[in-house]
Amino acid sequence: MGKKNEKSEEISIDITLRPDRWDEYVGQEKVKTNLRLIIDAAKGRGENCDHLLFYGQPGLGKTTLAYLIGKEMGVSIKSTSGPALEKTGDIAALLTNLEPNDILFIDEAHRINKTVEEVLYPAMESRQLHLIIGKGPSARTFSLDLPPFTIIAATTKASLISAPLRSRFGATFKLDYYNESDIEKIIERSARLLKIDITKEARLKLGKASRFTPRVANRLLRRARDYAQVYKNGTIDDSSAQKTLELLEIDDLGLERADKELISAIINKFNGGPVGLKALGSALNEEIGTIEDVYEPFLMKLGLIHRSPGGRIATERAYEHFGTKNKKSMV
Repeated sequence: MGKKNEKSEEISIDITLRPDRWDEYVGQEKVKTNLRLIIDAAKGRGENCDHLLFYGQPGLGKTTLAYLIGKEMGVSIKSTSGPALEKTGDIAALLTNLEPNDILFIDEAHRINKTVEEVLYPAMESRQLHLIIGKGPSARTFSLDLPPFTIIAATTKASLISAPLRSRFGATFKLDYYNESDIEKIIERSARLLKIDITKEARLKLGKASRFTPRVANRLLRRARDYAQVYKNGTIDDSSAQKTLELLEIDDLGLERADKELISAIINKFNGGPVGLKALGSALNEEIGTIEDVYEPFLMKLGLIHRSPGGRIATERAYEHFGTKNKKSMV
């Protein structure tokens, strides 16, 4: 029961910290500018917004953007996820319950069942729902007209979205990692909403360790708040932030234990690389997909590893950060 209550509280805090106005959404300026144009044009014509696809790493604000669009358009937004759409009946039930101009938000869109996709194509293209009733010779097809609606899909794996589905979206946007300045602004805003006293030095330290990701920044802020509440006077200062990171085994670049183990494996087990994903996954006892989708983008953003035709290679910066000599450069 304790864990369940704790998780509910975390979700409640996440909702509280989610921006509900465009001017509160920090970062992703190019995406916001393009979305602003699409929304204003649709409102000017009195139409529903075009279908939209967002992709990027977890925690960058894809869901938040979807809800902001719904609020800006003045329509309701219903939410589901790819794994929840197992049968054609699942998507049919959602689509037939939409009111005119409603938004259907689909998270993890790369995991939509292919048979469900077949139903989505005509629905997105011509607002027609085609369903097959019965099986065998007695099966019959009937069509149902749908009201104007918008599908906003989000995914962390755009490459797994099928070409036919991708082509049905009017616009596709990639959300990039945030810069440290924007992350600091997000921490400042979250601290204000949660009524947390935090020094500028602490904001900078937590921001630098936040993996350029708002969700991580807010998580670190909450853990620093816990530490300051128990061991300090409630104010998050530089020492509180540092101690929080140490307890979480996060260094000043935001590297967690798994990141460090990955780089250490490349340097020490594979002589700095190049090393293929299969060999690296075996050495770490980690799934290849996790390495490729979770750890690698951040480590490449930091310039600690890079890809080569032969595999992953640790960079000079990785050797410097870990205080290790690059034996290859000494030859």
